[in-house]
Amino acid sequence: MKGKGVTVWFTGLPCSGKTTIAREVKRILEEKGRDVELLDGDTIRDYIRNKDFSKEGRNKHLRYIAVMSRLLSKRGVIVLCSFVSPYRENRDFARSICDDFVEVYVKTPVEVCIERDVKGMYKKALNGEIKGFTGIDDPYEEPENPELIVETDKETLEESTNKVLNKLRELGYID
Repeated sequence: MKGKGVTVWFTGLPCSGKTTIAREVKRILEEKGRDVELLDGDTIRDYIRNKDFSKEGRNKHLRYIAVMSRLLSKRGVIVLCSFVSPYRENRDFARSICDDFVEVYVKTPVEVCIERDVKGMYKKALNGEIKGFTGIDDPYEEPENPELIVETDKETLEESTNKVLNKLRELGYID
């Protein structure tokens, strides 16, 4: 079922819950017959073989994602983008080229993200084994005016998911 397309950009620290929420939103929207695509940071990097985590590498990667999102959403797809996207300039670029854009800030304290880290990436970053890790030795620039903030340390998955769905309903993207 086609409807109005939109790019929903989930941003937040690693292990904040971005992909978990996006997967649940996707499941619910697909059950309602909507055309939904989930673009996830880890998965997309594997497909395009981009392992450059420098600022320049991240910028290039996220611009590519923004263009892909624009193309899909223009075809009526609800595009759920789950990327740390630590720099405002990248999120601003995505907003500027996507006709319909909703920024969801998954706001979670770094201490909670560290506790959730099943891959051990924070531990490696804290031990100096990984350089330039967002939230440890590379900055995360919080969104200044996101359409929605979810706080996964204070909300259940169901509450956060419902907030996203309600925002999309309020903005006229879903019934």
